[in-house]
Amino acid sequence: MKAVAAFLLVLYLAVSHAWKCKEAPRLYGVQQIDAGLGQVVVATRHGRPYQLSGKYWYSLGTFSLTHVTVGPAGTWGCDRSNKVYKFVAGNWKQINGESLHQVDAGGDGQVVGVATSNYSCCLKDHVACSFYGKGSVSWIALAKKVKYISCGKKYGCWAVNTLNQIFVTKNIVPSTCAIESWTNVRGPKMTMIEVSGDGKVFGVGTNGKVYQRTGITKSNRAGKRWVTIPMCMPISHLTYDLHHLWVVTTSGWLLQCTH
Repeated sequence: MKAVAAFLLVLYLAVSHAWKCKEAPRLYGVQQIDAGLGQVVVATRHGRPYQLSGKYWYSLGTFSLTHVTVGPAGTWGCDRSNKVYKFVAGNWKQINGESLHQVDAGGDGQVVGVATSNYSCCLKDHVACSFYGKGSVSWIALAKKVKYISCGKKYGCWAVNTLNQIFVTKNIVPSTCAIESWTNVRGPKMTMIEVSGDGKVFGVGTNGKVYQRTGITKSNRAGKRWVTIPMCMPISHLTYDLHHLWVVTTSGWLLQCTH
C-alpha cells in the first residue's frame, strides 16, 4: 500500500500545474492539520497531537486529542470526549464551559468552535488569549448551526453547515464575538473549510477535491468563484499559512504545496 501511495505521489508531483507539491516531513496516520503564525500542528488517527519543527514532528503534551489549532490566541485542541484544552507551559490545560468537537484559533485573538449540538460559539479575544488553566470561561453563541468553522484576522469567518453548504460572515468583532451577518456562498458541497491569516480561503469538497475561493476583498467578503486545485489523491483535510498549503490525503499522507 505504501509503495502504491509513493507512486501516486510521484505522479502527482509531475502534474501539479501551478502548485508544486512534495511529501511533507513524514508522519503516518495524519487526520487533521492546522497552521498559523508559521507553526504547523496535527492530530493523528491515534489521537496524538504533534508540532512540526524543522524536518521533525514533536509530540505536544501528554494528552490524547482529535483536533488541534494554532493562532494568535495560542494552541488549542479537543479530545474524543469533546473537552477543550489550551496548551500552557508545556502541556494541555482543560477549559470548562463548553463541549466542542472542533475549535479554531486563527482569528484576531478570538477562538471559535462547534459544539456537540452543532451550534457555533466564540470566546472573546481577551479571555482566550489570557486563559492559563484556571477558572471557567463563557462562550458566546453565534446563532449558526454548523459542523466546521474557521476565522482569519483579515476577512472574518467561514463555516460549513450540516448540509455541506458554505457560509461567510461579513464581520466579527474579536472583543465581543458579535457577528454582523451570515451569507450563503454557492458552490460545491464541502466537508471543511479553512481561512488563513491573510484572508485566503480553501476547502475540501465532499468529493475529496480541493478548492480555493478567489476574488475575496474587504468590500466583497464572499469572493467571486471557486477554483479547483488538482490533486491525484482524494483529500480529507487541509490548512494554509504563509504561502504554504498543507493537505492530508484520505490515506493519512501529508503533502506540502506552494504556488
